[in-house]
Amino acid sequence: MKSHLLACALTAAVAVPLAAQAQPSSVKPMSFPVVQGKTYKFEKIADGVYYATGGLGSNNVVIVNDNDVLIVDTGTTPATARAFVADIKMLTDKPVRYVVNSHWHYDHTDGNQIFGPEVQIIAHDYLRMAMTTFDVLNREPYKTSTAPYAPAQIDALRKQAADEKAAPRKAELTQQAATAQRIAGDLKELKPTPPNVTYSSKLVLHRGKREIDLLFLGRGHTGGDTVVYLPQEKIVATGDLMESRLAYMGGAFFDEWVTTLEALKKIDFNVDLPGHGIPFSDKGLITAFQSYLTDLTRQVSQLKSQGVSADDAAKRVDMTSHAKDFPQIQGVGADVRGVRRVYAWLDERQR
Repeated sequence: MKSHLLACALTAAVAVPLAAQAQPSSVKPMSFPVVQGKTYKFEKIADGVYYATGGLGSNNVVIVNDNDVLIVDTGTTPATARAFVADIKMLTDKPVRYVVNSHWHYDHTDGNQIFGPEVQIIAHDYLRMAMTTFDVLNREPYKTSTAPYAPAQIDALRKQAADEKAAPRKAELTQQAATAQRIAGDLKELKPTPPNVTYSSKLVLHRGKREIDLLFLGRGHTGGDTVVYLPQEKIVATGDLMESRLAYMGGAFFDEWVTTLEALKKIDFNVDLPGHGIPFSDKGLITAFQSYLTDLTRQVSQLKSQGVSADDAAKRVDMTSHAKDFPQIQGVGADVRGVRRVYAWLDERQR
C-alpha cells in the first residue's frame, strides 16, 4: 500500500498540467447560464447548483442550499481556494459549511486548509487514510526536481521562452513560467488538511429541501472516489472517476474502474459534472471510456508478457481506434504514467 501511494504522490503533480483544461473532447458542449467571477466561471446547471471552472486544478461544484453552501473540491493551493470562496459570494451570501473531496489527489484537496472547524470536510475513508498516513508524501510532488512547480522546471520554461522566436509561443511560455512561479510561492503555505468526516459506502445529507448523496461505487481512479448525486435534480459530480476526456491513470485500479463505471451508468442522472473537462449527459461516453480502459490493459498486458518495459510499451500501444471519442489521442502511444501503473497493478494482482 505504501509503495502504491508513494507512486501516486510522485506522479500526481503532473496529472493536471497548466493547459490541461484545453485538452480536446468529443463531448458536445451543453449550454447553461453563466455568472463570471474574478477567477471562476460559474455555469448554472439547476436551481442553486453551479459548475465552477477557470481556477487552478480541479473543476468544482457549488451547491447552494436553504441556509448554507456545499462545495465539491478545493483546487491546487490555499490561494486557489480563497479565490473560489471569494467568487462564490457573487452567487450567495450563505456560508460554506460543507466541503466534499472527490478523491485525494492534490489538485482537488490542497485548498482544504482555508476552512475553519465550523466546516465539515467530507470524503471516503480511504482519502483520510491517504492524507493522514502519507501527508508528507502528498506534498512530495512539489519538491521533486521534475515537478511542474520546481525551480528546475520553472527555469526550463524561462529558457524555452528566451530561446523561442515565434512571438505567440514566446508569450505563452513566458506566461506559463510566471504562473508556475506564482504557484510555487503559494505552495509555501501548504498544510495538507484531511477530511474531518468520513464514510465507507454512502452518506446522505439533507440540507433544507435538498438531498445530497455521497456514494462510493467502488475503486477506480483511486481507492476512494466519491460520486456526489443530487437525486431530485438528477445531477452527478464524478471528480476524476469519470471525466469528459481521458483521465490521469497513475493510481488506477483498472478492472475495478470498469466495474465501478458500470455502477455509475445505473444512476438516474441527466448531467455529469466532472473534475476536469466539461459537463456531459451521454452515458455512451462512459461506455467509451470503459472500452478504452479494457483495451489499454489488454494491450499493455500483452507487451508486459513479452518482456517490453513499461516506458517502451507506452510508446507502442495503439489506442487510435478510440480517438473518435477522445480526440486528445493524436497517434500511437499512451500516457507513460498510466502504462507504468498498469504494470504495477498487474504485479499487485499476482501477489
